Amino acid sequence: QVQLVESGGGLVQAGGSLRLSCAASGRTFSSFTMVWFRQAPGKERELVAGISGSGEYISYLGSVKGRFTISRDNAKNTVYLQMSSLKPEDTAIYYCAAGRVDVSGNARGYDYWGQGTQVTVSS
Repeated sequence: QVQLVESGGGLVQAGGSLRLSCAASGRTFSSFTMVWFRQAPGKERELVAGISGSGEYISYLGSVKGRFTISRDNAKNTVYLQMSSLKPEDTAIYYCAAGRVDVSGNARGYDYWGQGTQVTVSS
């Protein structure tokens, strides 16, 4: 069993930055692909960024490329999402998830989910 706890969300003005963290329990963190999804009101959940267990493979949603950076520290069982140049359209609840799968936008592939953290970007 893996438990994921996100932190770092909040309210920020457009152009600002936030760093989300997702701390995982358990001793097999490095075996999991870790991803960040987001869901805005009235919209479907979408994959924002994903990183393989070793960190060698990284993927981003097109609209966040160059603004967001995903990283992981396997010694600390933590994955991060550094978000810069934030836009109002980035407003959503952000979820981290873990799965023994390749990075994919199919949410069903991930076995473990955090509770979500709200990110609100004001214009």
